[in-house]
Amino acid sequence: MQNVVTVDVVGVGLNATDTLIALARFPSIGQKVEFQTVQILPGGQTASAVVACQSWGLQTRYVGKLGDDSAAAIHRAAFDRAGVEAQILTAENTSSAQSIILVDGSGERTVLLKRDERLSLHPKDLRRNWIAGARALHVDGFDTAAATQAAMWAREDGIPVVADLDEIYPGVEHLLPLIDHLIVSRDFPARLTGEVDLEKALKKMRADYGSQITAATLGHDGVLAWDGKEFRYRPAYLVPVVDTTGAGDMFHAAYIYGLLAGWELDRQLDFACAAAALNCTASGARGGIRTVKAIEDLMQVGTLYPAVYPAPHDTVFA
Repeated sequence: MQNVVTVDVVGVGLNATDTLIALARFPSIGQKVEFQTVQILPGGQTASAVVACQSWGLQTRYVGKLGDDSAAAIHRAAFDRAGVEAQILTAENTSSAQSIILVDGSGERTVLLKRDERLSLHPKDLRRNWIAGARALHVDGFDTAAATQAAMWAREDGIPVVADLDEIYPGVEHLLPLIDHLIVSRDFPARLTGEVDLEKALKKMRADYGSQITAATLGHDGVLAWDGKEFRYRPAYLVPVVDTTGAGDMFHAAYIYGLLAGWELDRQLDFACAAAALNCTASGARGGIRTVKAIEDLMQVGTLYPAVYPAPHDTVFA
């Protein structure tokens, strides 16, 4: 077996080459709208989260698949610059995953995706020693069978699994029981459980799948988490928004950073909200990655959006 250096975080999942197109306003059907700028940048949920963790001093490994095009070179160079150990598989005669991201004047983005099936990561592509010895595993669940295999190995080795899920992928029912920290998008809990009330849905997710933490990120409304005893809520930070691309990726990366630092959940969530907010102050999925100090400074002096749930410990949700 190939010797692999032990790392803090392993990410198994998506990468994408993002073409960011800045618009003053989003067009309606049939309109012509002049765009302002175009940027081609590396992105992808798991890939961006891993790069952020590396920038904050954690040792990281990314496992994913690229095509054999010029976009693949952009990703490899970005991993090299960041210091991420990249275990990249190559799909020959295939274009890497692409995202066309339209960003309007408010910073909100609309995403168009294209990903060849030959870029799919399969269980047979993985090596157990890529996972073994890590302190945390991060998955997005897109290539669900591969994510499940990685999570199974992590569970067997006592490695906590963090997941960033926004879609109910085929086979996700096999992955969910292997996730310790299930942090999902706003609408996911209702779609998964059929329970429209977010608090009840988060409780049901934890009861059904045995996660340690279930949480939903809520955009400018912050984050709500259920730890099995009480709900923990943190409002979002009010910042000048340039581009919301990658906010969720940064949230998950910062959550992992706090998890490995041994922080209390409230601090983890607050740090994650601050990191996500700062990432929105620049263009691209990774454009606003700031230092740990800058994130903590925002936590000290930053302005918060109005809370949509009671502050932590003011009210315990039964």
